[in-house]
Amino acid sequence: AIANACKVSSTFDSELTESDVVADECERFFDEDKELEQLINGQICFKYGNCFAETDKSNGDRKIILPGSFNPLHDGHLKLLEAATSICGDGYPCFELSAINADKPPLSIPQIKERVMQFEKIGKTVIISNQPYFYKKAELFPGSAFVIGADTAVRLINPKYYDGSYDRMIETLSGCKRTGCTFIVAGRKVDSTFKVLEDFDVPEVLKDMFVPIPAERFRMDISSTEIRRSCGL
Repeated sequence: AIANACKVSSTFDSELTESDVVADECERFFDEDKELEQLINGQICFKYGNCFAETDKSNGDRKIILPGSFNPLHDGHLKLLEAATSICGDGYPCFELSAINADKPPLSIPQIKERVMQFEKIGKTVIISNQPYFYKKAELFPGSAFVIGADTAVRLINPKYYDGSYDRMIETLSGCKRTGCTFIVAGRKVDSTFKVLEDFDVPEVLKDMFVPIPAERFRMDISSTEIRRSCGL
């Protein structure tokens, strides 16, 4: 079936020797490590960790992106992206792993590869970036819909995270808006209480950027932190 899809004879006889294959594999892994090093160092901004086409949902370059650390990837992540995709209607659903964290040391190359492997095992697309901030993600992926929890949404609209400046918060998120990006917001526990987008006072000028996922469409309180804790990690 693969041969037919690629228009290649199923009896094709490769002239590659075993040593050629090994050399090719070594070169591929070397190139991958080199690319990841360049990404961590800021020489490139993002790369696809893998790419599994979902043509029925594809619409040009528009993406429906669920960012996260995915340590580990769990069923809640998968169901959340499914719910967001059903609400958006079109776009290419994928996950985004940032190698750089605003509050923690950058991920190592082995850590990145280990987390990417989770997506490869289930045939899901993941993008690796070096941008922990949404205004930078919006520049990288204009027109995209970012899937976030209510806990992230409340931080996005809190002037505290913009040096205490309300105007700077408006200016920064308005910049995201100009790129055509939106935020698809799922309910999440905030200070031990389940919150949804409607519980927060989103500035009027930004309201059309934030789209709620109804709790009846998606609710899962489990987190990666709780999973690690239950596993004694």
